[in-house]
Amino acid sequence: MIDLAARLSVGLAPVLLFLAVLISLDSYKLVSLGRTLSAIAVGGGLAAACWAAHPALSAWMGLDGTAYARYASPVIEETAKALFLVVLIRSNRVAFLVDAGILGFATGAGFTLVENLYYLGSLPAAGFGVWLVRGFGTALMHGGVTAAFGIASRALLERGGLPVFTTYFPGLLLAVTVHSAYNHFFLSPVLSTAAVLVVLPPVVYVVFERSEKALERWLNIGFDADTELLELILAGGLSTSNVGRYLQSLRDRFRGEVVVDMACYLRVHVELSLRAKGWLMLRESGFDVPPDEETRAQLEELRFLERSIGTTGKLAMAPFLRLGAKDLWQLHLLRDGAGRADAERLDAAVEAPRRSGRGPA
Repeated sequence: MIDLAARLSVGLAPVLLFLAVLISLDSYKLVSLGRTLSAIAVGGGLAAACWAAHPALSAWMGLDGTAYARYASPVIEETAKALFLVVLIRSNRVAFLVDAGILGFATGAGFTLVENLYYLGSLPAAGFGVWLVRGFGTALMHGGVTAAFGIASRALLERGGLPVFTTYFPGLLLAVTVHSAYNHFFLSPVLSTAAVLVVLPPVVYVVFERSEKALERWLNIGFDADTELLELILAGGLSTSNVGRYLQSLRDRFRGEVVVDMACYLRVHVELSLRAKGWLMLRESGFDVPPDEETRAQLEELRFLERSIGTTGKLAMAPFLRLGAKDLWQLHLLRDGAGRADAERLDAAVEAPRRSGRGPA
């Protein structure tokens, strides 16, 4: 029993501890616990799917176990993990290198947790050294290469103007190459594990430092621009500005009430953008204040206005309304925060009668 507990701890704990360190480095708390756990769960599901398909794919390709592990497995497994991150990036759920790295590593962590649990059951006689290699080497490799894919893809997206294939292929090629090289064991298993431990932490730290500085610059520049535009709107000077004149020109293409909704959409969008940036600044200072009722009401108003102006209307507003990945991401941030706050209030309402002795046990 003690030996089993030791192997289980060494096989599973290192990757979870490293993930916890990554989350602690995220001073702006870009990734919630729920999203992290979801990524771990998806990674675990992908591992189960890959292992279920392993016998059929290996037979179809005519590869023995060693060849499959070195050449086919890295391509299949890294592509599966990468597709999940592509969905997050394309849906504007990932906007910075930090959250790309954390969610990528969490996906890889979930993958390797399920994989190591499988090996724990199928290789009961494996020595403690095997679990040292799997826990500190293979597990961190899985998390690290998926994080690298997410970071590389997000960085290339920020450059802009690249075809989709060019954006995602370099990160995938890097992940597959490192995974395949690791499975070849050009070095001994112990040296391969040591290489992962030496290379991964400093690389991740440097990437996170650069991303935090980029986020800080985005906050400062965006805050100033949003404040200036909101002051213009509230002072009644929008109609005489370039934005106001552009909205007036849209009257030939849209009904008058739709143009009015566009102006309202602009105001609410800018106010929410400022709230999101202010919320991030508070979180960086250690204050995780949930969105208030006014913010939730504005989010509902924004949804209504989005339906009113439609996709064509939003496209017409593109010249003056920032709708890049980071701008859309910050709205998701507020919506997720509002949803979490509502859940916490519901839990508190349920627990209150229990604590007072009036509710069911």
